[in-house]
Amino acid sequence: MWLGVDTGGTFTDFVVFDGQSLRVHKVLSTPGAPEQAILQGIADLGLSMDSLQMVHGSTVATNAVLERKGVRTLYITNRGLRDVLTIGRQARRELYNLQPQPVPPPVPREFCLEVGSRLGANGERVSALSTADRELIEEQLRRLQPQAVAINLLYSFLDDSDERRIESWLPEGLFVSRSSEVLPEYREYERGIATWLNAWVGPLVDGYLRRLQQALAPAPISVMQSSGGTVSAGQAGRKAAHLLLSGPAGGLMGARFIGQQAGTSRLLTLDMGGTSTDVALIEGDIRLTSEGHIGPWPVAVPMVDMHTIGAGGGSIAALDSGGLLQVGPESAGAAPGPACYGQGGVLPTVTDANLMLGRLQADAFLGGAMTLDTEAARQAVATIATVLDIEVEAAAHGIIEIANEHMAQALRVISVQRGVDPRDHVLVSFGGAGGLHVCALAEALGMRRALVPVHAGVLSALGMLAAPRARQLSHTLTGVLDDFAEADLQRQLQALADTGIAALTAEGVAVRDIANEFSLDLRYQGQSFTLTLPWQGLGPTREAFHREHELRYGHRLSTAVELVNIRCRLHGQPPEITLPGLAVANARQSPGRLVRLAGYEKPVPVWPRESLSAAQEMAGPALITETVATTYLPAGWTCRVDPIGNLLLERV
Repeated sequence: MWLGVDTGGTFTDFVVFDGQSLRVHKVLSTPGAPEQAILQGIADLGLSMDSLQMVHGSTVATNAVLERKGVRTLYITNRGLRDVLTIGRQARRELYNLQPQPVPPPVPREFCLEVGSRLGANGERVSALSTADRELIEEQLRRLQPQAVAINLLYSFLDDSDERRIESWLPEGLFVSRSSEVLPEYREYERGIATWLNAWVGPLVDGYLRRLQQALAPAPISVMQSSGGTVSAGQAGRKAAHLLLSGPAGGLMGARFIGQQAGTSRLLTLDMGGTSTDVALIEGDIRLTSEGHIGPWPVAVPMVDMHTIGAGGGSIAALDSGGLLQVGPESAGAAPGPACYGQGGVLPTVTDANLMLGRLQADAFLGGAMTLDTEAARQAVATIATVLDIEVEAAAHGIIEIANEHMAQALRVISVQRGVDPRDHVLVSFGGAGGLHVCALAEALGMRRALVPVHAGVLSALGMLAAPRARQLSHTLTGVLDDFAEADLQRQLQALADTGIAALTAEGVAVRDIANEFSLDLRYQGQSFTLTLPWQGLGPTREAFHREHELRYGHRLSTAVELVNIRCRLHGQPPEITLPGLAVANARQSPGRLVRLAGYEKPVPVWPRESLSAAQEMAGPALITETVATTYLPAGWTCRVDPIGNLLLERV
């Protein structure tokens, strides 16, 4: 039996697949100890550990980084480079602010340690580690008592012997992160940040996964990586930097899986949860990037290419100093949550506004397991309405419209700003709050089609089950592309593949089930940034780069093409998840009830999603409720139910 678990900021989602059918469940998250919510959900579902295989999307690494709650970390680098992480790229957050607020350095200067070894750009030895270096490290370990050590030496991707030697000097039990293992690529700042992040939150992630493994023994546990593949929990604890987008990656895998089931591969995705909204573009496969960010820091390890904003169901509405209504990025989270949750929250949120407009039904939340407090929501929204001297419903409308504009702009960033016409795509909405906003967002982008997947409120957890065991490996290899012999490049790529195959087979993946895909990071000589192209041989790959550069930037150059990094993606076979089909109704069905919605004179039908049949059609305005989410179908939109239960929405 397979169990997918996605720990979010507000809810922890569960999807159970027994080989024939799916069950879904939600519980409130327990941020202080995420495993408590997982154990509660497993108990609620009545699952036995003996027959369970769990795939988990964890936010432990993400939250520790965003809240700056990492452990005491010693950073070891070459002499003269202790300030690299502090200086960074000297990019200013506010270009014209002459008095910017000082930003604390990632690593306090006293925790930055320099050693005398040095390699040249060609990998030749300039200076060696000494006995004095070892004595200095041992002295600082005694004085500073760090819980983790990050080692980042120049050109370690060419020769990692010095990093390995320093690691051998460190005491057993200390969490050690080497740049040659975390990110063997050029750019010492990005490599250093990734190595430090891995060490800074690694002990927290490792400790959490160990506790979870003990609590769920003997059930095997896999963890979703930021790149969309899974890794065993035993290995994931050492790879915290690869788990920073663990949950969102599961959502994209779920959206891709559902898109395949629905026969569409060009998708814009909207994952709206309680705290944030993630948007991404899928065109056949999920795009990866090595230029992602977490908080203020670059994360150069491969991760799903998405854009995240602080707009979710729990986003707080407030008036700024000029009296203008703002929504987010602050969130009410799981505790106390929106005012309507009845847990002590008093600030108005997007969820409270949707309840005030009737789009959320107080007695239909979480399938009736949790009743929302309409009066508390009204009082919260009234704090905005009173100051603005408008009706409470008008204030609720304003909150929704501002939240929608934030999300629409995020969708434009991931599509229009990249030269992609969103009108050629289907907007796929998931997350607990996405269905309430999907039609308005599609209209804002001129899109005519949207899709609300079956089990949309727990799609990230479903995506965990649809993801294969996988590895993303890279290595810097620079030079003019045409100067390389094709056979030499192929050998270098195969060496990466062999490393990944060894890691996957150690997790029990059969060699015959492992597929690999090679790619190159290329640029014109003199450029700073690269494009990643599939490896097709020297000539075809070079021509593909020229075409992609022209498509992306509008021109191609006669300058030589330069190779920067080689990459290899390996993955096993994902579990075969079969979504059960819906029966076709013999007679016309009726809605469960009629309710009042703000903006409509006549009562609006409410359709329980579990009662819908395949090929059923309905026209807006309507509400479609389910255990973990609600879909709002406004006037001017129609809905058709496909054979597995997806809602196919179309603008009339």
